[in-house]
Amino acid sequence: MALALTGCGYNDFQRLDEQTKSAWSEVLNQYQRRADLVPNIVATVKGEASFEQDTLTQVIEARAKATSIQATPELVNNPEAFNKFQQAQGELTGALSRLMMVSERYPQLQANQAFRDLRVTLEGTENRITVARNQYIESVKQYNVLARSFPSNLTAKVFGYEVKPSFTVQNEAEISNAPKVDFSAPAKPQ
Repeated sequence: MALALTGCGYNDFQRLDEQTKSAWSEVLNQYQRRADLVPNIVATVKGEASFEQDTLTQVIEARAKATSIQATPELVNNPEAFNKFQQAQGELTGALSRLMMVSERYPQLQANQAFRDLRVTLEGTENRITVARNQYIESVKQYNVLARSFPSNLTAKVFGYEVKPSFTVQNEAEISNAPKVDFSAPAKPQ
């Protein structure tokens, strides 16, 4: 029995399942880091600029939605919950991008050292999120190859190892279009 379990990939499933959970935990860690930065960025922006309230509201609402989803390592085994989590994080990413674009119109905000420090920290966090997501994608790929390959796919069926979802791009049609660059004069702050 022990010999059969070693040759069928059972131990590989255990290792890769743990690796995937670990990689997912790092993704969650980086998303939490970003969520923790958002209130500081919003407070700094509010204090320095007569800012467009709609943008701040979108950021606050997107953060609330993103942090309301119970993010656990088991989330990767529930495709529907995983998709909702991805959508919420995508909305927060979009709202933060709009906030940073709009903030460039306010010279006094750009001159604020606290805002510049927060912006650099946010950019670093976004890079960390990208690295963590890439590590997660790689670990899911290794797990899914094992789950689909013969004869380990038989072990997967016997022990209930389902294929895990990977990250997907929510707005694939939008990102396939080149961004429009406008060098006209920026809008003046009100």
